[in-house]
Amino acid sequence: MKKFTFHQWALVFALVMLVVSLGLVFTGNGKHAGIFLIAFFISLSYGVKAFQATKGLSFTMWMFTAVTAAMYFPQFFVSYGDFQFKRLITPLLQIIMFGMGAQMSLNDFTGVIKMPKGVAIGVVAHYLVMPLMAFFITVVFNFPPEIAAGIILAGCVPSGLASNVMSLLANANLALAVTIGATTTLIAPFVTPFLMKIIGGQFIAVDVWKMMLDIFEMMILPIIAGFIFNLYNIGKDSRKSKTIQMFAYFIIILLANIIYMKVHKTDFAGYLKESAFSLAIFFVLPAIAALVLRYFLKGDQKIIKKVLSMLSMVGIAIIVTVITAAGRDSLLSVGALLLVLVIVHNLAGYLFGYSIAWAFKMPEQDRRTIAFEVGMPNAGLASGLAMTIGDIATIGLAPAVYGPLMNVTGSTLASWWRTKVPKDQKEKEDK
Repeated sequence: MKKFTFHQWALVFALVMLVVSLGLVFTGNGKHAGIFLIAFFISLSYGVKAFQATKGLSFTMWMFTAVTAAMYFPQFFVSYGDFQFKRLITPLLQIIMFGMGAQMSLNDFTGVIKMPKGVAIGVVAHYLVMPLMAFFITVVFNFPPEIAAGIILAGCVPSGLASNVMSLLANANLALAVTIGATTTLIAPFVTPFLMKIIGGQFIAVDVWKMMLDIFEMMILPIIAGFIFNLYNIGKDSRKSKTIQMFAYFIIILLANIIYMKVHKTDFAGYLKESAFSLAIFFVLPAIAALVLRYFLKGDQKIIKKVLSMLSMVGIAIIVTVITAAGRDSLLSVGALLLVLVIVHNLAGYLFGYSIAWAFKMPEQDRRTIAFEVGMPNAGLASGLAMTIGDIATIGLAPAVYGPLMNVTGSTLASWWRTKVPKDQKEKEDK
C-alpha cells in the first residue's frame, strides 16, 4: 500500500478543518470558525503542492490565510500601541518593487523595438479596458464613493508581475509579457494619475502631481534601485554600458525630485537635500549592497533570488492583511458584491484583452499574453496609493481583494491553456 506524502496528509487535514468550519457556520457558531478556517487554508497551502497542476496556488492559499486572519482577528493587525501597521505599507511596497527590479534590466525593454505592434496593443488595451470596465461597474452598482474609487484605482494601475508568471505557465509569449509589463510600469507615473483624475475624480479628490510623486517613490525609484543592484550583482555589462545606465538612472532620480519640489513647495535647497537623500537610498546603496553580497555569496544568484522572492511574498501578504483588517467593517457591508464584481472586472480584462489581440490577428501565444497583461493589474501599487489618497479601509478594499482572487483565476486559466499547445507554437516545433 502506497504511503501518504506530507502534502497528501495536509490535504486530508485541510478537509477535516473545512468540515469543522462549515459545521460551526451552519449551527450558528460562525464567529468561532476563524481558527479552523485559518488552519484549513494553511494546510491547503501545503496540500496543493501534492499535484503539479495546483502547485502554483500555494502562495494564493497563504493570501487567503492572511485575509481570513484579518477578518476574524482584526485587532491584531491594525495597530500595536501607538504604531499603526498601515505605515508599513509604503516601505513594504518599495521592497517588493525593488525585488521586481532586481530581477530585471534595461534589456527587458528591447521588446518594444522587436515587437512594437504587440507591445502597443497590450499597453493601450490595458489602460483602456481596465479603467473603463471599472467605471462601468461603479456606475451600474452605485458603490459608496471611496469604495468606487478603489475599484477604479485597481483598474488604472499598470500590469502586475504575476501576469508574467501566468504567461510562462500558459505557454504564452513571455518576452512580450515582460515588455508590456515593464512599459505599463514605466509610463504609470503619468498615465495612472491622469486616468484617476478623469475617471475617479468624481468620487474623490485626486491630486495628479501628488499621485505622480507617490508612484515614483513607491514604484519607479525602488525599481531603479533594483536595476542598479542587478547591474552590479550580475556584473555582465561592459563598463560603457554601466556608465550609460547609471547616468540615465541618476537623471531620472533628479527629475523625480523636481516633482517633489512642486508637490511640497520647497526651495532649491530643499530640492538638493531631497535629491541627496534619494541618490543615497536608491542609487548608491543598491550598488554597494550588490557588490558586498556578490563578494560574500560568491555570485550565487539562487540565494539572492530566493531571498528577494520571499521578501516580496511576505510583503504582499502583510499589505493585504493590514488593509483587510482596517477595512473589515466596510468589507462586511459590501463584501459579497465587491468580491463578485472584482472577479467580473478581472475576467473581463482577460476576455477583452484576448479579443482585442484576436481582432488584430495576433498569434495565439500573443493573445494569451495580452489577456493576462490586461486582466492582471498591480494590486500592490493600488493598495499603496489607496493609503496616500484617502482612507485605506475603504479605497484600499478593492485592491486588497484583487490580489488573491486574480491569482486564482489567472492560475486556473494558465493551467487550462497549458494543456492546449498554441497552433503557432506547434507549427514552429514541427518545422
